[in-house]
Order: sequence, then structure tokens, then C-alpha cells
Amino acid sequence: MAIDSDINLSSPNDSIRQRMFELIQRKQLEIVAALEAIEGNDTKFRSDSWERGAEGGGGRSMLIQDGRVFEKAGVNISKVHGVLPPQAVSQMRNDHSKLDLPAGTSLKFFACGLSLVIHPHNPHAPTTHLNYRYFETWDETGKPHTWWFGGGADLTPSYLYPEDAKQFHQAHKDALDKHDVSLYPRFKKWCDEYFLIKHRNETRGIGGIFFDDFDEFDAERSLKLVEDCFNAFLESYPAITRKRMDTPSTDAEKNWQQIRRGRYVEFNLVLDRGTQFGLRTPGSRVESILMSLPRTAGWVYDHHPEPGSREEELLQVLQNPIEWV
Repeated sequence: MAIDSDINLSSPNDSIRQRMFELIQRKQLEIVAALEAIEGNDTKFRSDSWERGAEGGGGRSMLIQDGRVFEKAGVNISKVHGVLPPQAVSQMRNDHSKLDLPAGTSLKFFACGLSLVIHPHNPHAPTTHLNYRYFETWDETGKPHTWWFGGGADLTPSYLYPEDAKQFHQAHKDALDKHDVSLYPRFKKWCDEYFLIKHRNETRGIGGIFFDDFDEFDAERSLKLVEDCFNAFLESYPAITRKRMDTPSTDAEKNWQQIRRGRYVEFNLVLDRGTQFGLRTPGSRVESILMSLPRTAGWVYDHHPEPGSREEELLQVLQNPIEWV
């Protein structure tokens, strides 16, 4: 999949655009290989390439469904470009201070990124989400308007294992500390605030890191930061999954997992900016956007966990985020 063959644009960030796309291609294969090693039994991801047609761009989705360990896991990359309609620009302007544009403005753009969501079968093995992306806009003359990196990774367990939360957070703190020790506290707080299910007053999971609109470093240094964060995920999540994937579980624990997945669906469909942006972008691939939804989920009317239970223990943390490292 060529990155720039169908983009008529000269930009100071040409090299960064190319290298970011090469990075997400490489990390997609590394992550898939790590997950296939956990699956075993010669289970392989299905690879599905797609083109965006006249709008410009495409991507590759890699998915496993009903595996031995993973009920559903998707690892997607994409690179898209074209013109954002005023509705999409308006939404982005609310979240990105650098898009200081009048209402009704269309905008030329380029974006590439990797997004994954992994839902294990076992209720003791956590769901996880990761997304890293590069975004660039320019005016009608081809002059770059603005650019930024964004993304993060977070953990959504059904049952709380503090050592797993610490392992995940420590790996990402170590990655960010290489660049600036102020980043992890900021990005951890940002993650807790972004993944808040406002109508429930609880976070989607036990957090991780999240950042957006990031151009505080030069593009070269920002790209290295993203690469280090990818490596932090590869260092932590597969190891956590191997610890929990064969833990004995009960029907009641599986039912609690279904309820927690229902919360996951609520956030992704009601509040997630990435989902909303994707569905508003012309030529978007709906299957890839909604890949994040679990294979199964459940909703129980007015459900409250038993006082003192492990289910209540998790809920207390989701309602009162804590510092893990």
C-alpha cells in the first residue's frame, strides 16, 4: 500500500508521514505475531485490505474472532486523505485548538494510524485498546496548516488485579520518562478524564495513557515517542494476558464480564470522538470503525454488585481512579 503515490502535496513533514506509516505497518505485524503466539493451535488473523476509493487512501484490518484465547481481536492500520466536510471540521475544532477556522470551512487532510481492541474470552484477562495516529492539514495552495500526533493505550479489566495495573502503567511511564518525566502524569490524567462514562460517573477501565493534538516536540522526536509507547504495550499486555487467560472462572464471573462489556459499548458509541469522527468522514469503512465492539455484551437492569465483592472492588476503582505507579 503506497503512502504518497496518490497525494499531490509537498510538506516539511513528508518524511515523517512516510515513516509513521512504515512504523504502524511494522507494529501491526509485531502485535499480530504476539497475539497469534498466545492463541497457539495455528490460529491466524484474517487480513483484509481495503481502499477508500475516490476519497483517497485505504488500510489493512487484521482480525481474529472466536479464537481459543481471544473472543475478538482487531488490529487495524489506515492512511486516508482528502477533504473533511464542514461538519467534521466543526467537531474537530472543538477538540483541537490549532484548527482556528471559521464555521462552514472544509479542510484538506492526511491521517494515518493504528488502532486495536482486544476482547479475551476469560473474564480474568483484560480487554485492551490502543491507538496511535498522525494528522496533518493544509490549505488549498498546499501549504501545511497544522500537524499533530495523538493516541494512547488503556486497560479495561472485568476483575481487578493491582499487579497487572501497575505493570501496564509502569511500562508506559518508563517509555514516556525517556522523553520528559512530566508526560506520564499528564497523559495518565488525560486518559482517566477522556475515558469517563459521564452518564455512569465511572471510567471505562483502569486507565493508561492518552494524548491528542500533540506537537510540543518536533515531529522527529514525537515519532520516537510514539514508537516507544508501542513497545511499552508489547512489553506489558501480552505478558498480562498469559498470566490470566487460563484462570478458572464461573458463570457469574462471565455474566459480570458481559455487563462490563456493555459499558464498553456505551462509551464507544455514545462518547468516543474517534468513532464519531470516523463515521462522519466521507468514504470511511464502517467495519473497521466498529471493530472495537465486543463479540458479545450484556445489560442488566439496575444492576449493583454485592457489597464487599470483587465486582464492587472494581467499581470502586472505576468511580475513584487511583495512581498505580
